Amino acid sequence: MSMFCRQCEQTAGGTGCTKVGVCGKNEDIASLQDTLVFGLKGISAYAHHARELGARDEQVDAFMHDALFFTLTNVNFSLERHIEMVLKCGEMNLRIMEVLDNAHVTRFGSPAPAQVFTGTKAGPGIVITGHDLLDLEELLKQTEGTGVNVYTHGEMLPAHSYPELRKYKHLIGNFGTAWQNQRTEFENFSGAILVTTNCVMPLTDKCSYGDRIYMRNITGLQGGKQILDRDFSEIIAHAKSLPALPETAGDYTIATGFHHSVILSLADKVVEAVKAGKIKRFFLIGGCDGAKPGRNYYTEIAQKVPKDCVILTVACGKYRFNNLDFGDIDGIPRLLDLGQCNNAFSGIQVAVALAKAFNCGVNDLPLSFVLSWYEQKAVAILLTLLHLGVKNIRIGPTPPAFISPNVFKVLNESFGLQLITTPDEDLKAILG
Repeated sequence: MSMFCRQCEQTAGGTGCTKVGVCGKNEDIASLQDTLVFGLKGISAYAHHARELGARDEQVDAFMHDALFFTLTNVNFSLERHIEMVLKCGEMNLRIMEVLDNAHVTRFGSPAPAQVFTGTKAGPGIVITGHDLLDLEELLKQTEGTGVNVYTHGEMLPAHSYPELRKYKHLIGNFGTAWQNQRTEFENFSGAILVTTNCVMPLTDKCSYGDRIYMRNITGLQGGKQILDRDFSEIIAHAKSLPALPETAGDYTIATGFHHSVILSLADKVVEAVKAGKIKRFFLIGGCDGAKPGRNYYTEIAQKVPKDCVILTVACGKYRFNNLDFGDIDGIPRLLDLGQCNNAFSGIQVAVALAKAFNCGVNDLPLSFVLSWYEQKAVAILLTLLHLGVKNIRIGPTPPAFISPNVFKVLNESFGLQLITTPDEDLKAILG
């Protein structure tokens, strides 16, 4: 990467400093400031969802102010202080993920494993995508008894694991896959569409669904309809007027709902399987999905993970392989979907519990992190893992453009952070 900054009046040529700032700011400081801002964006997403549920954290709120002030012109040029601040950002993200997890469990009940139907039921339907479970709950309440069926999409899939949501019989199943496939999938869904958070793609002239897509809260599309409160009467009436969905069986079911409380309830069984040599290693393979070539790496490495290993997954990266049958080890499923991206908190809780059970550090566990990144929430989660001292994380499919070569070198030397290569080479390095 190269330096770019246009924060102040002294900007070179009145357009932007591209080698070094007139003030002395260099590409490493610029890189870390970008990283910090992206991490704050991730925190803000989780804090927004938590606040919608009536939960907040004073430390997180205060940090947002301090960290943004930290990036102002001529505030701080210390490389060490910037590294401290991005790691502090990881700590605050951990706090807000815990706040959001507690808010979800308090409102919707403790998650339980669920096998989710992927077909459709004859009749009118609404597909809801994004992350906001409160929007889904209100939609389910308002569609109950109307004959309109509801389907989840993308990161809304884990909703099926919460008892206060799955109790609605007209929550039929999950339609489609990861966010980047939505244009094709929404074309094939004859009902109405409700978008609750980010990961929505702009409408184009080729999108036939532009007149039946609705946006909630801060989410917006040029040409889409906006719902600022949680009165879903308009989209429900619209769904009733649209062609009914056909009766389809679906090609497979998807397992979800392996919240840390579920996995920890099996802790004795898991520890016993590890001690008996039946489970040799855990792989956390997940993160943000995207359309860029090279992401088939995650499908391939999941398929090539040895049969005596368990795969934990989280966020929409799981759509690369969650339609595959990985079987089980003594009744323990080999693929455990922890939930949405914010449920990375569950992965951390599982790792901490295993370390306690085996009386060792997290880095001493037979546990490997192979992560895909796409946007800011993935940055915040990575900073959380680094804050916790987790080492030898592999990320990909490409290096973040906002990380300067020198900053990446520091992260590699301090934490063993490294880019993915090929599934075969990475597995050989991990397994020895």
